[in-house]
Amino acid sequence: MTVEADARRTVVAGIFGTLATQAIGAAARLDLADRIGDGEAESVELASACGLPAEQLERLLRSLASLGLCAERTPGRFALTEAGALLRQDHPASLLAFAKFLTHHVFQRNWLNLEESLRTGRAAFDTEFGEPVYDYMSGKPELAALFHAAMSKRHLPVEMASAISTAYDLGRFSTITDVGGGDGTLLAAWLGRFPHLTGTVLETEAGVVQAQSTIAKAGLADRFRAVAGDFFTEVPKGSDLYFIKNVILNWDDERAWVILRRVRAAMPDHGRLLIAEPVLPDTANRDTLNHAAIENPYLTDLHMLVTIGGRERTRAEYTALCARAGLRVTGVVPLEQELNASLIEAVPDTAP
Repeated sequence: MTVEADARRTVVAGIFGTLATQAIGAAARLDLADRIGDGEAESVELASACGLPAEQLERLLRSLASLGLCAERTPGRFALTEAGALLRQDHPASLLAFAKFLTHHVFQRNWLNLEESLRTGRAAFDTEFGEPVYDYMSGKPELAALFHAAMSKRHLPVEMASAISTAYDLGRFSTITDVGGGDGTLLAAWLGRFPHLTGTVLETEAGVVQAQSTIAKAGLADRFRAVAGDFFTEVPKGSDLYFIKNVILNWDDERAWVILRRVRAAMPDHGRLLIAEPVLPDTANRDTLNHAAIENPYLTDLHMLVTIGGRERTRAEYTALCARAGLRVTGVVPLEQELNASLIEAVPDTAP
């Protein structure tokens, strides 16, 4: 009975995962963590601030307590846990924007069409909303801003920047182009660490706005520029190092190949490409899963499928994809486990 009970708990916990998603999303949109703050707060006061009936908000708070995000110290009085504090706006490792983004109704709707995406290999988003996700967000500035804020916090960019510069010798380069580099937080951290470097972020118009703010705050305008463009069409030429983080996984093989070909065309013969993305093990089971990571890469893989038609890949799949684009993979270096990413280095192998 014990084995069967454990098995049942595993299945039911997975089924109930979507319910937890909605509870956390509601808490994020209500800014509950910020309202609770450092101490304790009465559910009645929180309900008044949120514009909700106290009885209903208390039910939400208790569900969050069951998930380990807060604790009910005395009846009706709640305090944040360490995990719940990550939903505060002012937390240095805040996941508030990420929670708001991933639980947004626009992205949750796609999961209802997972089976269709599994049958066709195409993004459910395109069918549900009539256009690809990035085209859709380009017409909704608030959602695009939320996306960039979420991505900038998703993988702790300062920690990621430090881990990459520790694992890989960035100091030997003079120019870096971050292809699809979001708000430029990662590149800004490297430029701050290596004063001889200059950098370029290639992003959409909305992304450039965010990156320009990062540049101004970091005081790096003399060494850092943000360029609006489309990496399917052209990538800025001539950098020693091209960096791509969590971009290739957004696309199917054909579109990922186009991005890599554009990078190869922009690279000098001595250049290098560094891809920072999860690399799946050759076989999938609980023993090979990176349990230290904050994300399950296989569920992220399905999210890529339903949202944009993308996918996560094994080392062999990255190697084959790069080879087709005229690039030769020279090494794969895993980063710290909790970052759930590896560095894939590639060099020019054939003419662009």
